Amino acid sequence: MAKSRLHELSEHGQSVWIDSLSRQWLRDGSLQKLIDEDAVVGVTSNPTIFQKAMSEGDWYDDQLREVLREHDDPREIFWLLAVADVKEACDVLRPVWDGGKGQDGYVSLEVDPDLAYERDATIEQALKLHELVDKPNLHVKIPATEPGLGAIEECIGRGKSINVTLIFSLARYEAVAQAYLRGLERLVEDGGDPSRVASVASFFVSRVDTEADKRLDAVGHPELKGKLAIANAKLAYQRYQELFSGERWSALEAKGATKQRCLWASTSTKSPEYRDVMYVEELIGPQTVDTMPLETIEAFQDHGVVADTLEQGVREARKLLEELAGAGVDYDDVTETLEREGVQKFSDSFAELLDGVRAKRGELVSA
Repeated sequence: MAKSRLHELSEHGQSVWIDSLSRQWLRDGSLQKLIDEDAVVGVTSNPTIFQKAMSEGDWYDDQLREVLREHDDPREIFWLLAVADVKEACDVLRPVWDGGKGQDGYVSLEVDPDLAYERDATIEQALKLHELVDKPNLHVKIPATEPGLGAIEECIGRGKSINVTLIFSLARYEAVAQAYLRGLERLVEDGGDPSRVASVASFFVSRVDTEADKRLDAVGHPELKGKLAIANAKLAYQRYQELFSGERWSALEAKGATKQRCLWASTSTKSPEYRDVMYVEELIGPQTVDTMPLETIEAFQDHGVVADTLEQGVREARKLLEELAGAGVDYDDVTETLEREGVQKFSDSFAELLDGVRAKRGELVSA
């Protein structure tokens, strides 16, 4: 088989994960095909993804009938369905995890988005999800809200692998990385094995341009549109290299700890003005992950260009932040708005998902 563009991407040190999961994919071999043909080595999910998967077809009906004999609460029913999918996906990806020293082969399952601002409840649920799935290649996703930072540190300190999601700002990325480092230090101090813990810091990309572009149009600076998302990610990667080097990191690495890689999420292009693989092509670099929706994977396989781009244009990225401020666009307000809206969107999707479970439950009970 000829080497694909995504296999070339992997050779540049970037892991390809897919931002989607469904029972259909697990049962009809689609996920395995993505692993074999598209270099996919990980899966991320969120409430929106599960809402879409569970609303299509009858793939969940048999388990739903079984579950309904003992459960009536839509939340509980959802978790039983989602955990079953994630366990199966973990098994499909287990050979990747086994062969890659625990760097790839992960499947992500997100905590209830309604807990985004509740530290203790997030910790409790993250630990419970790890217990329910009981697979070494599970990532539990915790949003990078202020209360989420404490939950991230606590879970890492207890030896649990975490995908930190909904990161938008450089300041919040710094806080996330510090929480990971503190968690590892606590784990080592308590006699734990940091080599069994993995984490990624999921930086949302395209949404940054969506919000910034709207504001740039409003202030009459369209020439700066379509630039902030990529600049933001490039500057985060620069900070990643600084944080995961030096004496502090070397001490943890000597104990077996692995770096918390930057993961580029929300990499589909939202604006028709931009090249559909722009957010992949401009952020290619080693020790990173790119989680793409299926349409972006297909587009990149068709016409993506592979080159080391992540460390190009760093000076211009820093200058752009100054230009945005000069144009009257408040970077901090952009990223705070995106975090708030990101949490709300996932919460809305979760509510819609639970409505769908109720509706399906009604159909099956009446049948």
